Amino acid sequence: MGKCLYILSSGTLKRKDNTIVIESEGKRKFIPVEVTDEIFIFGEVDLNKRFLEFCTTNKIILHFFNHHHYYQGTYYPREHMNSGAVILAQAKHCLDIEKRLILAQKFIAGAIRNMKTVLLYYLRRGNPMIDEIIKDLDNFDALSQRQKGIAELMAIEGNARDKYYSAFDIITGGGPFSMESRTRRPPQNKLNALISFLNSLCYVTILAQIYKTHLDPRIGFLHETNFRRFTLNLDIAEIFKPILVDRLIFSLINKKQIQAKHFKGRVGGGIFLSEKGIQIVLQAWEERLMSTIEHPKLKRNVSYRSLIRMEAYKLQKHILEDEEYQPFAMRW
Repeated sequence: MGKCLYILSSGTLKRKDNTIVIESEGKRKFIPVEVTDEIFIFGEVDLNKRFLEFCTTNKIILHFFNHHHYYQGTYYPREHMNSGAVILAQAKHCLDIEKRLILAQKFIAGAIRNMKTVLLYYLRRGNPMIDEIIKDLDNFDALSQRQKGIAELMAIEGNARDKYYSAFDIITGGGPFSMESRTRRPPQNKLNALISFLNSLCYVTILAQIYKTHLDPRIGFLHETNFRRFTLNLDIAEIFKPILVDRLIFSLINKKQIQAKHFKGRVGGGIFLSEKGIQIVLQAWEERLMSTIEHPKLKRNVSYRSLIRMEAYKLQKHILEDEEYQPFAMRW
């Protein structure tokens, strides 16, 4: 599995023979193409058609973020794993309301159960106030399995996540990282800025792993397939955000790796990570994805990035009716 390249400074991306060249401030850095899977571009970077053709040939995905670190879009090379049988089966599961509902309920159940596991970890560490929130999540979990419509499921997911977020100030101790309430575009405080930024990284990381399967990321089951470019990655992200995003946020705050000084305000409102803050979070995110756990079925260690791709393969087996999909459940 190749590496991810994160570009924060401004400069130029070029092809030099079979190598990626980054030119910035008079310096050149060479990156072998065979070890690169994705490039995350945060700086003002120039590139040309020849470079994009090079990325297409080598199946390198480019993710673009604006100067406020909002995700803007992905250069997605032509699909090289397309399978007519899988895409037809995926579309049929989306159009058949009963089949779609089964998958949508599984995404909700997986998300809520992983939220509960995160909270149980902190309950065991002496936060008794979290117990009532866990009970509420149990109720939302049971309620989601009785619903007959996607809109109702989405409403339950939103209510469950709001209840889950109410535990964040208990876990972090509030202070400079008090949440108060979830705010987006722009985030109104430091904790919301962390959540929004890491959620974006989670969405595009999952998108890149879907690209390596036969699935079509444009056809989702929980999130509505409409004029948005991608939706399946949003579905799978519901399962992984508690595991990857939220646990990482708590670790960064509680270990004081990220501090109030790593944020800045914006004219017109909103709080955002500073360049130093972005560097800290990106390094921690990449370390998290590369870290490994013992897989309960395979009985061997796999990275979190590999775990995401395996989740997509499980979904692929489900829509081909080879094996019923069961969302990944964190056990620690």
